[in-house]
Amino acid sequence: MNLVLFGPPGAGKGTQGSVLAEKRGLMKISTGDILRDAVRAGTTLGLEAKKFMDAGELVPDSVILGLVREAIQDAGSGFIMDGFPRTIPQAEGVDRMLQEMQKSIDAVIVLEVPEEALVRRLSGRRSCPNCGAVFNVYSERPKQEDKCDRCASELVQRADDRRDTVVRRLEVYQQQTSPIIAYYQSQGADVHFINGDREIEDVQRDILRIVDR
Repeated sequence: MNLVLFGPPGAGKGTQGSVLAEKRGLMKISTGDILRDAVRAGTTLGLEAKKFMDAGELVPDSVILGLVREAIQDAGSGFIMDGFPRTIPQAEGVDRMLQEMQKSIDAVIVLEVPEEALVRRLSGRRSCPNCGAVFNVYSERPKQEDKCDRCASELVQRADDRRDTVVRRLEVYQQQTSPIIAYYQSQGADVHFINGDREIEDVQRDILRIVDR
């Protein structure tokens, strides 16, 4: 079973992908994770990627696709691509690569969450710089305002979670990533839309129903 999991920032892709991978024995492929792992391991592609990262440049699609190919080759019973591909050229590159490997995408799952709910989820996040605990001023408030429940350190808001940055991230998703869904539909892929604005367990149940079918 080979899946692509889409959704805007804050839709819960990481959480759902990890749970699904564990429950169905699939490899979760996140480009951020495989990039960090390759750089840390000092692989040929990891060193190539590090040159661009150190220069503050985007890692080229050719390097990313090479890392994804390596990950897929290690995915015995299947994989879940979490938030990748991000652009039409990347999607086309993935299709060519899978064709060469005599594999295919079995289903595309899209998590849908209203924009205002996403803004609240992301802009409300507060993180502990000491122990890594995460809270939300709207839904998971710390017991003491701006203090971590675990270690009492001062909570901070990451730059990525500021409201104006969140809005911009959502705009980029709509411009660059949303068209990929139409691309997969035009290719005849099995595309499913799921309401992601619910409890984690409810969303997971719907995803498992699709996968097991």
